[in-house]
Amino acid sequence: MNNPTNDIAGFRLTEHTWMTELGNWIDAISPDGRRAGALLFDPRIIGLPGVRDRVVQAVMTDQRLVLGGMTGLIPVADVVAAGDQVWLLTAQAVSPTVGDLLAGGPIDPAGAVSVLVETAQTLIALHTAGVTHGSVHPGTVVITAEGAALLSERGLSDAIRGQVSPPERDVAGWAALARGLAASSSSVGPGTPHVGAGSPQVGPSPPAAAQVAQLLERVAAMAGTLGLAAARSTLISEQSALPGGAISREGLAQAARGRSVFAQPRTYAQPPAPPRDEGDIVTLLHVPKGASAARPLQFGPGIGTQEQRPETTAERIWRAGRDEARTVHRPDGKRPRASRARRWRTIWATAVFAVIMAGAILAWLKAGSAPELAVQSIDVVAPKKTQGCDSKVLITGKVVTNGAPGEITFEWRKNLDKTVVKGTLRTRSDETSYELPLRWSLSGKSNVKATATLRILTPGPVRTDKATFTYKC
Repeated sequence: MNNPTNDIAGFRLTEHTWMTELGNWIDAISPDGRRAGALLFDPRIIGLPGVRDRVVQAVMTDQRLVLGGMTGLIPVADVVAAGDQVWLLTAQAVSPTVGDLLAGGPIDPAGAVSVLVETAQTLIALHTAGVTHGSVHPGTVVITAEGAALLSERGLSDAIRGQVSPPERDVAGWAALARGLAASSSSVGPGTPHVGAGSPQVGPSPPAAAQVAQLLERVAAMAGTLGLAAARSTLISEQSALPGGAISREGLAQAARGRSVFAQPRTYAQPPAPPRDEGDIVTLLHVPKGASAARPLQFGPGIGTQEQRPETTAERIWRAGRDEARTVHRPDGKRPRASRARRWRTIWATAVFAVIMAGAILAWLKAGSAPELAVQSIDVVAPKKTQGCDSKVLITGKVVTNGAPGEITFEWRKNLDKTVVKGTLRTRSDETSYELPLRWSLSGKSNVKATATLRILTPGPVRTDKATFTYKC
């Protein structure tokens, strides 16, 4: 997976690379000299049927969420093809991750809680918007130079597998992250420096460290029973148990600056690059016909061209959590004024997305007004006649939807064995009725009642129906 060039679509690649299940991540520098990331997908994965299209759809979903005001995700600048290579380019650095920081030593308790509070809020907003992350673990939680925790690779793991992870998978990943940070917090004791830049910072006393570890273990268990919102609220309400009595990003920021290969100043002086023909590099993000890159965009509670769209529930939840987090990180409860770095980052992100996302606005507006896929009823039918020796029985499940496009995940179960047949169904906007067949072969001498059960897993709530026939031989 060696890259034959040192740049791709204007992004200059560094020597810092690492492998994931998706391919080869590379720290990069954007065309305007800012920190960024580049992912060269494994050709054995991206070349599989349908994978590239699903990756593009996942990225476009992310961009709609970012344009809607969600700031807890690593923003994707573009997905491009260069010959047989497919690259994902991010508008922000994707290192270091929580996994990188843990590899360098324990994370301070205040920073660990900050990571959990911010990632929980992002996942809550994602689930409210009807999407999931699908692969939450320390390697997909990026820590910025300011100490903020952002999620990367949202939806990409599901895209390469052709599946849609339920919210419970994200919750389990968050709980595992909390337990890992609990173990890290418990290992910080007197004289134990935790990760950070500059002079070593000594951890809390053993009783305090144990108390913090117990808090993180408790919210990990709470997430699976009461949900992420309850776990997040508990972390905020019990922050007095932390050393210093408050959630803080300071230790995370020091650790991120100390571990990042981008610890130098933000702007890089790029030497003139030799001329390179990039005519074979094309964007894979869809731009609707008639969209103009020069069309003015309006950023605020909603996104619009002539008039603003009403703020969605997901956006309200995200903004409320973001404002609360700002207050949490200030012990005096006062909200800080935006720093110059944050203002410049916002201006730069706006400029990038103005070029890339102008065409996607129409799709976003359309998606915002379209209903979400819902299953209205299911009905399973089996033959009424007794089936004889060595029969092959056709059982039919009929699914009725509200006519919205989307994906249905389902499974068939048989009472005579432990076989589970899983599948997915792509629905279209012009149809409401679909059939899900199950072919069941029976043989041998027996006189039994055979029951087939169909379970619709997503979209929720889970629906179940079954049908029974007689086999006699």
